[in-house]
Amino acid sequence: MAKRDYYEILGISKSATAAEIKKAYRKMALKFHPDKNPDDKDAESKFKEAAEAYEVLSNADKKARYDQFGHQAFDGSGGFGGGGNMNMDDIFSQFGDIFGGAFGGGGGFSGGFGGGGQRRVKGSNLRIRVKLTLEEIANGVEKKIKVKRKVQASGTTYKTCSTCHGTGQVTRVTNTILGRMQTAATCTSCGGAGQIIDKKPAGADAHGLIIKEETVSIKIPAGVVDGMQLKVAGKGNEAPGNGISGDMLVAIEEQEHETLQREGDNLHYDLYVSLPDAVLGTSTEIDTVTGKVRIKVEAGVQSGKILRLRGKGIPNINGYGKGDLLVHVNVWTPKTLNKQQKDFFETMRDDDHFMPKPESTDKSFFEKVKDMFS
Repeated sequence: MAKRDYYEILGISKSATAAEIKKAYRKMALKFHPDKNPDDKDAESKFKEAAEAYEVLSNADKKARYDQFGHQAFDGSGGFGGGGNMNMDDIFSQFGDIFGGAFGGGGGFSGGFGGGGQRRVKGSNLRIRVKLTLEEIANGVEKKIKVKRKVQASGTTYKTCSTCHGTGQVTRVTNTILGRMQTAATCTSCGGAGQIIDKKPAGADAHGLIIKEETVSIKIPAGVVDGMQLKVAGKGNEAPGNGISGDMLVAIEEQEHETLQREGDNLHYDLYVSLPDAVLGTSTEIDTVTGKVRIKVEAGVQSGKILRLRGKGIPNINGYGKGDLLVHVNVWTPKTLNKQQKDFFETMRDDDHFMPKPESTDKSFFEKVKDMFS
């Protein structure tokens, strides 16, 4: 089933402000909150859907990429997502402050905490950069990357935090002119995890974590662009205790191609032909992202002619077909000639065949540029 538009999910327009986005998400989240709709799978699905939309639209960078590329900017391969891989713990740990005290004392959630109301802490994200060739971008690729991430050390044990008694929060009651007011804050002793280190092996840090090298498989969809960031859920650093792992953020870096230049989904290729080949016509092989292809150059071709090979460009990230390969013909004029060659061209100087005679089909430079973007 196709994903719904994030703006449609929250019931807002693309011009909505950050405050309007937050307000719309809070309204939807409160309506479908698990505490308000127990054992309602449809409500839970809509709750997650609203959280996914807010996770993208509340972030200026992600919102800009979504506005430009749609859902494919995050999950074109099914392995990434702006929020598509979020579970209930992700949602409650990231957006708990949105609800204020709407559920339980001080903003607690039954759905977003473990046993005994304990909040699950999320590990930190990892950021890596992946270099891709134009061929890999055009065809999609699976990369196996070695990364160093924090994982729980074998033999590490935890015990219930004595400060918050496993809830991850501490409650304070203050007297005001309006009466007694109760507030809740994250426990500073355990960082909200509800657990603290009991025993840890040598080499582990204060949270019972060690650095381990792992090989992670990353599926990169065709059509990604330089600077795009993809997310691999759960492949970041682990969290102590019963926390959940962070994510791996993959930044795309496009490598320069030897003969092809990319412009959006289109590719450009400079083809140089000799003067005899331009006069007589020829055929030649050129590079594409799927291998070499042979093209025909008609006799009498003019320098500046653009040959369009449809569908030989880059696949659109949103699935709207492929771009084209634009071959720019450049007639190469020799800079030095021997006497025989000079004599030939001298005799041809006033020959009618060599006089410029532009036809209506010979477009100007500006018309060619216009066609390139049409």
